[in-house]
Parts: sequence; C-alpha cells; structure tokens
Amino acid sequence: MAFNKAKSRKRIQMRIRKKISGTATKPRLSVFRSNKAIYCQLIDDVTGTTLAAASSIATGATGNKTEQAKTVGKSIAEKAQAANVSEVVFDRSGYLYHGRVKALADAAREGGLQF
Repeated sequence: MAFNKAKSRKRIQMRIRKKISGTATKPRLSVFRSNKAIYCQLIDDVTGTTLAAASSIATGATGNKTEQAKTVGKSIAEKAQAANVSEVVFDRSGYLYHGRVKALADAAREGGLQF
C-alpha cells in the first residue's frame, strides 16, 4: 500500500485515465493543482496535442486560491469556445472533486462547457 500522498494520487490518477480519453471533438479537460497555482488544459489524446491551456499565473488571477481557480475555469471556457469546443471530458487527475478543482469545473460549466 502507498503511504505517500503523491503515490496514492498517482495510483488514483492512473485508474481514472484508464476509463477516460479525449478526442478532437470532445477533448479531455485535465487539471493540475500545485501549492501556489492551478493549471488546466484541453487535450486531444488521439493525436497527443493540447488544444488550449490556462493557468492562474497566465491569467494573472488575484484573490484566494478558490477565486483564482474560478478565473482559470472561465478562461479555459473562453479558449474552448474559440477553438469550437463545447463538450469536454473532465479529468480531475486524482484530486478530490472539492475546493479548487470543483470551483474550476463549476466556472467552466458557467462559461459554456458541458461535461
């Protein structure tokens, strides 16, 4: 058993990735959460390309971390609309669907993404 938090998250991440995959019409919205920032990208797994990306650093988001995640969610939704993407598969990358990850997902939904 993994007693390390990072190893445990990696194991959960691999279990999730077995089940979901992104295409050009329905890309995967992958989320990465660090201690200081939050990043997300739209990935086409068939060709292995990133269609759009957003982060709290690139958007210049201010406020607490949850507010920054909301800003990133709105930003990725705008970039997805510009790339003619309206439907995505959400990949939480082994993080709990709570807090910053949930705030990003809700803001992306409000911005027009469906998942």
